[in-house]
Parts: sequence; structure tokens; C-alpha cells
Amino acid sequence: MAVVPYQNKNGGKKDQVRDMFNNISHRYDFLNRVLSFGIDIYWRRRAIRELKRDHPKQILDMATGTGDFAIACLAANPDRVVGVDLSPGMLSYGKKKMEAKGLTDKIQMLEGDAEKILFPDATFDAITVAFGVRNFENLLQGLQEMNRVLKPGGKLIVLEFSQPKPWFAAFYNLYFKHILPRVGKIFSKDFAAYNYLYESVQAFPSGDAFLKVMDEATFKERKQIPLTFGVCSIYIGKK
Repeated sequence: MAVVPYQNKNGGKKDQVRDMFNNISHRYDFLNRVLSFGIDIYWRRRAIRELKRDHPKQILDMATGTGDFAIACLAANPDRVVGVDLSPGMLSYGKKKMEAKGLTDKIQMLEGDAEKILFPDATFDAITVAFGVRNFENLLQGLQEMNRVLKPGGKLIVLEFSQPKPWFAAFYNLYFKHILPRVGKIFSKDFAAYNYLYESVQAFPSGDAFLKVMDEATFKERKQIPLTFGVCSIYIGKK
């Protein structure tokens, strides 16, 4: 049974995830900083270090949200960054952010589905996904689509929550399961969204299991880089 944000509502995971992000889009950036104690900024910078090694010129940022990671991708000095997200609410805030920062000529924000990417084969040198793959309704299909639109030799970089080291797990589970959803509810008015965060992380096939799915999607040179006691990981693969 798929983990979905709203157990008492109809609709598949994709529709529910879209609704959830529309609901919390007005507080998403603020809560990211607060609930992660700002460490998500370090995680993104560490992932960008891996991106810069290949000097990609055409970058696709899937599940871009409000565009934070798309902006971070500019550190690789690309010709173009395209941010794609399922949620029009998140994109609305993202577009305002690009306008405020004067980045509309460098970053294009589009509504779209990771499982049906509306670009031709072999379009991008690199694809990034920050905290988005666990929300895919069909994980393998999403990875296969990203492989399709990558150029030969292109790189996929996934930043995602993973299972922490055993000695840290008790604190991690207490915070993510009990504290984070309540704080999230106070500011976003949506308890289910932040309860879903914990449940979706628990259900996600992290570590070797995710590398195996990447293998099924025909990615090569696969590796995992654990961060912050294993709370988060960078996954890398090449076409």
C-alpha cells in the first residue's frame, strides 16, 4: 500500500502530493530552514560539489519546488537550468523568487510530471532531484524517464532522506515522528503534510535498495554518499 499524505481522502499518491504541496507552499521555505536547523543548506551545497565536477551546461532540476536547488545549480555555471514541479502552488512562489533575484533569464520554471518528462531524449547534461524522489508515485518509471532525457554520460544527482546510523536513530525518530509534524502544523496548518514526511522517509528504499532501483533504470557508476550520520544521502548515477 502506497504511503500518501491524506489517508482519509481519495486520489492517487501523485494527486495527493500535488495537493499537499499546494497547501504548504506559502510556508515551505521558512519551515525547511527551521525544521532542518538550516542544515539543508549544507546538504545542497555538498550535492552541488558533485554537480560541478562535470561542468554541465544543460541542467534539469526535477521536483524543484520553489527553486532553491535550481538556484544552487547556477554555481556550476550552466547555460540553462530548467526547474520542473508537479505543484502549481510551489511554482508560483518559485517564479516570484526568480523575479526578485533577477534570475528569470537563467532559470525556467515549468509545471510537469517526473514520470512523463516533456523533453526529448538526450536533452540534459545533468539532472538533480532534492527531496523529491520519495514522492514519485512510480519510482522506477521516474528514474527511467530521467535516464531517457539525459545525454550519454550525463549525471543524475539525488539528494534524499535516508536511514540514520543506529546510535542516532532514537533521537531522529523522536524528532521526525513526534516533534516535526506538530511544529509544521502550527505554521502551515497541515499536520498531515509533515506526518507524511516521516512516513514517506520510512517507506523509501534508501541506501543499497535505492541503488538497486537505479540499476534497474540502467544508471551506471552508482554510489551513495551519506551525510549527517546518515540522515540524508546523495545518490549519484551516470547514463
